Amino acid sequence: MAAKNQAIAAVTITTLDPEISRTLEPRAAAPARRLRTIRRLTDAGIPVRVSVAPVIPFISEPELERVLEAARDAGAVSAHYVVLRLPWEVNPLFQEWLQAHFPERAQRVMNRVRELRGGKDYDSDFSKRMHGEGVWADLIRQRFVKAVERLGMNATSGRFAQLDAARFKRPLVVPTAPAKQCGNATGQLDLFG
Repeated sequence: MAAKNQAIAAVTITTLDPEISRTLEPRAAAPARRLRTIRRLTDAGIPVRVSVAPVIPFISEPELERVLEAARDAGAVSAHYVVLRLPWEVNPLFQEWLQAHFPERAQRVMNRVRELRGGKDYDSDFSKRMHGEGVWADLIRQRFVKAVERLGMNATSGRFAQLDAARFKRPLVVPTAPAKQCGNATGQLDLFG
């Protein structure tokens, strides 16, 4: 599919620091392993986009440019980023993690998060939730854009916008299944039915 411009892979890298990675995402692949994954996909002819996420002020944010450079060196051709989001149940879990691992920075991190979110811990507004707003959001965006340009990567939609979807067709008839066999009470198909 990649050879026919129908597929691209995306790999998330939050940090290059194995210790931060191990405590923040204890069951996820280590940063070095993610970079090897990018290299293997690239070597197999599959274009790779790196997602630098979440960008955590004063924790992973200082590494933004180094993460992009490492991903580019591993073969990534495009990139995007997401600033830390703290919806619902994630907020207290993150703050607990922050107090446990970075108590000296916890208040500073949360103050910056709130500055990125219009004074709140989280803003679900679609136009703001991924990158935030205000001076600090603008500075992160500028750093990201400059690094991506310097590295020769694509910061826009990259090859995602150029994928050929012409061969993908919506079925003319969508099969229905009895609710008790492969779906729920509304008759919607169940992925694991």
